[in-house]
Amino acid sequence: MIKNQQQIHYVLRIAIAMCFIGHGSFGIITKQIWCNYFAVFGIDTKTAYALMPWVGAADIALGMVMLLRPMRAIALWLVIWGGLTAFLRPASGEPFAEFIERAGNFGAPLAMLILSGGIKSFKHLLDPIDPNAQADERTIHNIYNCLKMVGFLLLAGHGWLNLIQKKSLLNQYAALGFSDPAKVAQIVGVFELLAAVIVLLKPVRYVVLLFVIWKVASELFYPKYELFEWIERGGSYGTLIALWLIIKPGFMKSYTHISKNITIST
Repeated sequence: MIKNQQQIHYVLRIAIAMCFIGHGSFGIITKQIWCNYFAVFGIDTKTAYALMPWVGAADIALGMVMLLRPMRAIALWLVIWGGLTAFLRPASGEPFAEFIERAGNFGAPLAMLILSGGIKSFKHLLDPIDPNAQADERTIHNIYNCLKMVGFLLLAGHGWLNLIQKKSLLNQYAALGFSDPAKVAQIVGVFELLAAVIVLLKPVRYVVLLFVIWKVASELFYPKYELFEWIERGGSYGTLIALWLIIKPGFMKSYTHISKNITIST
């Protein structure tokens, strides 16, 4: 049981690092679309370009800290920061699906906080997160539900973007040689929405593994900044892999036990 918890810890740890190192890389290379997000706060284009490398460097530094010596304070900040940066997309005029599709950005650090036992005091914020700590049954129950919800959101969000035929997705399908990108987007959108429902209601282990492979593979085809885009989605892969680990047959006995206790007590 402890070994499986360690695996989940390290998967989430790597996922968080990937997400924020990848995100920070866009700040270093001054990705043009970031100007739209700075504009939400009334920051002009010239100032936005000047600030991007600093924001990017901070993201990369925090991602490296979480990889090498994770702390609760930084994990908490990344939940807030990941949620804020994701929300800037609909705030700047993009579809709301862009926000929920990035649930892994804030979901991965949230899952790590839950797995580590949460935050019990202000002093606790400064403690490093112990990968060898054993979570109790209630924590396993909470992390399971968290991972299901995050997996549901990120799959549903991407499916939604396909159904509304996001231009960059259509360009991907066209670049892959599909003669009717719009039809492909509809098919993929329906598939991903069904996948989201399955993850939320009844995540079967081999089916979740299929969704992991799908997500890892499908994020490889961005027409620009392919590597950085793929790395930035680390939170998506990590939360799905962590869900796959937590529903390992022997491991989930503890979840079944607490679920029965909760049912009886209510």
